[in-house]
Amino acid sequence: MEHAAIIEKTSSFVKETLKNAEGGHDWWHIYRVWVNAKRIAADEPCNLLIVELAALLHDIADSKFHGGNEEIGPEVAGKFLQSIAMDTTVIEHVQQIIRYISFKSGFENISFHSKELAIVQDADRLDAIGAIGIARAFSYGGFKGREIYNPEIKPDLHLSKEAYKASSAPSINHFYEKLLLLKDKMNTAAGKRLALQRHEFMELYLKQFYSEVDILR
Repeated sequence: MEHAAIIEKTSSFVKETLKNAEGGHDWWHIYRVWVNAKRIAADEPCNLLIVELAALLHDIADSKFHGGNEEIGPEVAGKFLQSIAMDTTVIEHVQQIIRYISFKSGFENISFHSKELAIVQDADRLDAIGAIGIARAFSYGGFKGREIYNPEIKPDLHLSKEAYKASSAPSINHFYEKLLLLKDKMNTAAGKRLALQRHEFMELYLKQFYSEVDILR
């Protein structure tokens, strides 16, 4: 099967699977990550097919929506890729990217690294910052019934992986516990360049946010 046909089948599968997904983890999140992954890949030596497949499938079954099961994503992706007769080496590489792409994987020492993981991880991180990152943070916070802001609950800057996954802190805390940290965790030159403006926008947003909530003090 040719590259274009593989990608078409994959995108159709993802659209159908995520048609009722939470707004921050829906098809349009996937689409943005896919577009940015291709954008970053243009400047990096890589296997573009693996980059595109991993970008399209990276949130096909996010553990947050499946009881914390961190293997369900790789399993669902693997079964789909097997169904379209992809090579075992491609399937395994995509599954590894799905396993290690998330922010929470940074709490551990991981043994898997690849240029393709670096590219897709940067694309995913870009969608977690800037204007869209702000929208996604509050969308997910609302989905989970979290407060927007509570000055009595301070951000925890020393979270473990388990504490991070279990956190129910106000959405504004997420900026300090994850979003503002991502600029310095980008892997590629293009990713770092694209992240800078988005990071600066978040800082501006927070300045405005606190000027408006200061009436509470």
